[in-house]
Amino acid sequence: MSTDPKEFPAADSHTGQREIDPVTGYDTTGHEWGGIKELNTPFPRIALIALVLTVAYSLVSWVLLPAWPIGRDYTRGLLGLDQGQVAIERYRDLASTREEWLSRFETPDFATLSEDAALMATAMPAAARLFRDNCAVCHGETGSGGIEFPVLNDNHWLWGGEPDMIAETLRVGINSSHPDSRLAQMPSFDWMDRTDRVALARYVAKLPEGDAATDDPGADLFAQNCAACHGEGGVGGMLNGAPSLADGAVIYGQDVHTVMNTLRSGRQGVMPSWIGRLSEAEINLLALYVMRLQDRGGGGQS
Repeated sequence: MSTDPKEFPAADSHTGQREIDPVTGYDTTGHEWGGIKELNTPFPRIALIALVLTVAYSLVSWVLLPAWPIGRDYTRGLLGLDQGQVAIERYRDLASTREEWLSRFETPDFATLSEDAALMATAMPAAARLFRDNCAVCHGETGSGGIEFPVLNDNHWLWGGEPDMIAETLRVGINSSHPDSRLAQMPSFDWMDRTDRVALARYVAKLPEGDAATDDPGADLFAQNCAACHGEGGVGGMLNGAPSLADGAVIYGQDVHTVMNTLRSGRQGVMPSWIGRLSEAEINLLALYVMRLQDRGGGGQS
């Protein structure tokens, strides 16, 4: 029995007679909307095939793969696949591989570690991820620092830029709760006469530009009150937590207004101790990574 609509055209709903569309040759269904008549065309064969294949695939998948929830569990399927278990196994493989090379960083022989090119090629991408996860939020993704946070990609260091010194800073922190924390504080100079504070602030603000003259009214004030921590001419490098005031960038800003605030109220930044969150090997790995940031250039405080 044929189902071709051309052989069995539908009757027009108004006249009761079959109506053939002169363009396509198909009969109409008798439905009309705004002068447009619906054709009685057959359902596309490709859509039927796709529907059958979809149903067949679903039935096969239900049998072979994890599919139906049953309370707190689910049907495992004949193949017994478990993506959660696969993920766990792959993670264990990655962790095992990582542990093989990471264990070498437990002993801080930084010179030997740095000379192993193959090890560094494997370790530095992992160190970059550690840095992004734990350090970048304050120091920037490239170690470029920011207001109140030191730059790490230059050669000005508050506590030393050798990997063992960086590792110690990571280990105990600065002004942190660790019992061996490094301690640093910029005291308040609110005891100083305001006229002297203004002269000192103007002198300090000129240091990064190299415009501070030795006969400046603030030069003697700086030598008497600041040079012991910040170094002669404010060049820093004393490894006591006091930053250089003469390079291209500073931690808190070095315009006259900001320096006046610093002199009036003091400063005391905090870096947490990373013991407990990071392993000893990860701390040593990060120390080497941060040391290498110097090679990317910069002009701030580390």
